[in-house]
Formats: sequence, C-alpha cells, structure tokens
Amino acid sequence: MSTSKHTELANHAWSVADLLRGDYKQSDYGKVILPLTVLRRLECVLQPTRDKVRETYQRFEGQDVDVARFLRRASGHSFYNVGTYTLKSIVADPSQTAKHLLAYIGAFSDNAQEVLHRYELPQQIRRLESANLLYQVVGRFADLDLDPFQRNKQTGEILTDDHGQPKVNVSNHQMGYVFEELIRRFAEQSNETAGEHFTPREVIELMVNLLIAPDDDALSIPGTSRTVMDPACGTGGMLSAAEEHITKLNPSATVTVFGQELNPESWAICRSDMMIKGQDPENIKFGNSFSDDGHRGAHFDYLLANPPFGVEWKKVKDDIEHEYETLGESGRFGAGLPRINDGSLLFLQHMISKMKPVTADGKGGSRIAIVFNGSPLFTGAAESGESRIRQWILENDWLEGIVALPDQLFYNTGISTYFWILTNRKAKGHRGKVVLLDARDQFAKMRKSLGDKRKYLTADQIRDITRLYAEALDVAQNPDHALHGKVKVFANEDFGYRRITVERPLKLRFEVTEETLTALATSKPIQKVSDVDALTAALKPLLGQVWPTKRAAWDALRSAMAEAGVLWPAGTAFQKALRDIVGVRDPEGEVQLVKGSPEPDTDLRDYENVPLDEDVEEYLRREVLPHVSDAWIDHEKTKIGYEIPFTRHFYVYKPPRPLAEIDAELKALEAEIQILLGEVTR
Repeated sequence: MSTSKHTELANHAWSVADLLRGDYKQSDYGKVILPLTVLRRLECVLQPTRDKVRETYQRFEGQDVDVARFLRRASGHSFYNVGTYTLKSIVADPSQTAKHLLAYIGAFSDNAQEVLHRYELPQQIRRLESANLLYQVVGRFADLDLDPFQRNKQTGEILTDDHGQPKVNVSNHQMGYVFEELIRRFAEQSNETAGEHFTPREVIELMVNLLIAPDDDALSIPGTSRTVMDPACGTGGMLSAAEEHITKLNPSATVTVFGQELNPESWAICRSDMMIKGQDPENIKFGNSFSDDGHRGAHFDYLLANPPFGVEWKKVKDDIEHEYETLGESGRFGAGLPRINDGSLLFLQHMISKMKPVTADGKGGSRIAIVFNGSPLFTGAAESGESRIRQWILENDWLEGIVALPDQLFYNTGISTYFWILTNRKAKGHRGKVVLLDARDQFAKMRKSLGDKRKYLTADQIRDITRLYAEALDVAQNPDHALHGKVKVFANEDFGYRRITVERPLKLRFEVTEETLTALATSKPIQKVSDVDALTAALKPLLGQVWPTKRAAWDALRSAMAEAGVLWPAGTAFQKALRDIVGVRDPEGEVQLVKGSPEPDTDLRDYENVPLDEDVEEYLRREVLPHVSDAWIDHEKTKIGYEIPFTRHFYVYKPPRPLAEIDAELKALEAEIQILLGEVTR
C-alpha cells in the first residue's frame, strides 16, 4: 500500500470526526472511530466465508457439540459472525439502525464481542442514536474499503494475478499501518492521556533496535521463529514494531506476539490490532500483570515494556507480598520489593521471570528492554528492596546496558528517561560488564509540542545511537574516538558498595542549670523512681556548678541528695536519664564508656559508601581519620548496597564565568533598562 493510500483510508475513517464535532469532545472521537474501524475490518475479512459459517451454524445449532470449533474452521479465522447483517444492509433501514447494529455485534464470536464491548461500543451506539448521528456514522464506515483482497465489482469474486494468486487490496500488515495512524491521531487529540495509550513511534523504534539488532544475523536464517511479549502493552505499538523489525530482516520469519494490559480501552485497541494483523488475539490478556499473570509459566525470546512511571502498587499489595513471602526466590519477586509508591522494578522482575533459560550448548535465552525514569537507578538505601533488586540483577550478570535519553520525549511527562537492556545470554565480550551510553543530547525540537513532548529523535539519530551501542566496548577503549565521552563500560561490581557506619565517642561535661532542673522535673524515667520535687530541691544548691568527669559529678549529686534526705534510686534507668540531662556534649569533655569501650555519639554518627573492591579500614584511614582522629567503624552495622549513579559518571565540570565578564553583562543590562525606562517616561 502506498503512503497516499494508507493516508486516504485513515482520512476516510477519521472524517467521521466532522460528524461528531459538537456532540463529542475531540478526545472522545477515537471511542467511536476505532471500534467501528475494527468492526468494518472484521466484516471485510469474514466476507469470503460468511455463507459457509452461516451454513455451519444452522447445521449444528442445538446439537451437543463444540459448535465454536466448527465455526472457526469454517471462517478460517479465530473469530466469526453467524448473523445475516452487514453494515450496508443495516444502513438500508435508517429507522432500525441501532437495533440491527446491536444484533450484528451480538452475532460475533465471544472473543470479538469482548473486544467491541471493552471499547464500550454498545454505549456509543446508544449515544450516537440519541444525537441522531448513528445512521450517518455507520454509513461512512459501510463505504470504507478495508477488504483484504481486490474483487470484481459485479460478482464479488476475488481477482487473481498472472500466477493465480489473489490480488491484495489491504493486507493485514497494511491494515496495521492504517490502524496505527488512527491510534496516533487519537493520542494527539487527547494529549492529557496520550502517555497511557501511546509511546512515541521513534522511541519505540530505537528501543526495538537496541533489543533486537544484536540478533540480526540469527534472525535472517530461514525458518526463524520468535516470540515477543509486553506485560504493559497498551495499544500494542511495541509489539507491532518488534514484529515489523524481525519481518523486515526475514519476511518468512514467524513472529508471535503476547501481551497484557490493564486499561480496558487500550486492551481493546491492542487486541483488535492483533486481530486485524492476523495475530492470535487470545495472546493479549486483560488484567493486572502482577496479581493476575495472564502468561503464567510462559517464556519468550524478547520482552519489552514502557510501564507507568512512579505508579504505586497498593491495590495489588496483598497479592505481591503473598507471593514474595510464600514463594520467595521460586516466585517472581524473590529478589525484593520496592517502595509502595513505585512499581517499576516489579515490572522488570516480572519480565525477568519470563526469560527463556540458556541451555548447556548456549542456545535459548532472552533479551529485555524496558523504559524507566531515573528512580530505579539509585532509589533505596543499602539493603532496601530496590538495592537488593539491583544487586540480584548485577550479580546474575543480566544487565547489558543503560541508555540515557533526552527529556521531553514522552506525551505525559517531561522528565529524563532511560532504556535498560538485559539478557541472560550476553556476548562473550560483554560478560561481567555494563555499558552506559549518554544520548541525552540526541534530539530535534518539535515545531509544535504535543502535551509534554517537545523533542523527538530523527531517523539519523536513531541509527547513530543504535550503532554506538553496538560498538560501545570498542568506543570506550578508544580515547581518540569522537564519541568516547558518551560511552562508559563498568564491571558489575563497580556499582556495589559497603555502607559503613562511622562512629565517634560521646564526650560530655556535667553541669546543673535551670534547664537541667526543669528537665529533671518533666523526665518520666526520673518520675518513676524518685520524688522529682524533692530531687530538684536537693540539687538546686548546685546551680552553676560544672564537673569535667562523670565520677566527680555523681559524687557531688549524691552528696547533695543525701544532705537533703533524698535517696539515690537503684537501677541503670535512673542513672542514664540523669546522665542525659546533666551531661552536656563537649568536644573537650570526658569520653563516656560502655563496658570499657567508648560509647558512640548518635549525633556525630555518619555514613560512608565505600566501593566493594576497597578495604573499609584503609578508606577510614585515608578519608576520615585525618579530619576526626577518634572515629571508628561499627562493622556490625555495615550493609551491602547497589546503585547506578548514571549522571555522576557523565558529569563534566564547567567552571563559572569570570567575575569581570558577569559584571560587564550586568552593566550592559542596566544600561539597556535605563534606555527602555527613558522611552516609557517621554
């Protein structure tokens, strides 16, 4: 199909917007246009076998057999319609359009009906009917030629070429382009929710390149068969792009796509797109991938996803925690659970669980590509859920690379995003290594923004980034390469660290002040074991006195209490509370001891992240002791953490401008302002 033909068909379908204007908001046009386009395509696809299906239905009607199986065989597809209506016959009777159209939909197989109902097409039919628009809208689609084959206009027979092969009119692949064009227009008309339905095409293209390009040679082998899965498939754009990439390399390749989607409308769009393209719509599951895994136990060659950024998983918290606690590492989330307000890393764990295992002879395995914001790179302290997940991924040597993208690429967010590329079958040179590629400066400005999307990737930029990722190891080793600064390669262990706790001794002097007496009077531990009024009265004569050591202070306090007839309570609770009130932190004060060892001062406690390959005691001697000579490490508190500080690795220091230059600029601006003010006051 030429571009003009593809645009012509999309324009014909979208022309219905002219009828809807006024009764529908622009963002709602797709709710009518998309399902009716699907309905018309299904009708055209089923046209050649309509009579055979009807005949089969009448033959088996009322019998105790699996009629659906015979009907699918008769239709030649995974769906069918047993009714007598067509869109043309429906518009022939304007007075009964709604009734006949609903009956027509009800005659479809259950799987087709489910798609149309997820679009809420029956509700739209009633809405169009009440607005007196239904007859005109259905008439437009009855005239839309989406027939897969060219036909004789008089007889309806399929035309053939010189080799006896049917002449193609609108193939499944071509119909996919038409439908994707309608989805794109729908997304642009509803910018506020476009990100939920539609990932920019050029972003998908780059992602698919990075995912599949390393396998181009293997995919070109005759008889190639691959499976692709997206656990948050939305409208199916990524699945379509992956299929297209593989079939471009090898037109004879068999590509089977799988997906799952929570949003009913997006699911309906994706599933109908698969039906239109000849894929098995049953592979697109509806529901939450976390709590209701539609592909439980299945494994795939390629997995890719653009899951929602920063979306909480509170609604499925019980299901996820139950699997985590009962199945552990044999489940999907055994590595750890992230914070409740961001489920990004849950999606990645879910995808990792669906990688094909690598066989002893090196065959099998999978590749994964996922879009993240910056949070999964570093969020979470050592031994938090996020850190444990990163550790699990890196220690298993699954992370191949991370590509930083420009900001403002997506419709519903302007933040910076990253592609994570993972595989359990790394090439030999990549084993034990992670590639970081900085592509944040690779973009072109859009003439007109779409929601938060103000930038896009050009075809040349997509090609350059793909090539740079493929050559990353060589570029990183060649300081003379023009793009050397854009690529860095690290060992997996480089992202690990020990979080050490640096302690310093508690140093106190001891004194009695008005504040001391007030604190004694309100201290609950003191109140439990002593008459606070009598105690404060006994200590009042000591106001203003200071002692350098605890022993000297205690001797004075005991004497004052004994003189006033106040008992010194037994037990450590009283002494600790008294020490905390009378003691004052002082750098020159007495070091407090616990069982002969210095007591750590919690106010002076500090934490340091030390790379895994560095000795922590050596780090202490080099980085800490020159500044605080009495510090030590509490090894019992040491934790292991993993983070990927992408921005830090690509930070380039830019010195501030000279003060003289800034001063000259300010003076020039002041002069300009004075001139403008002078013009105003004339």
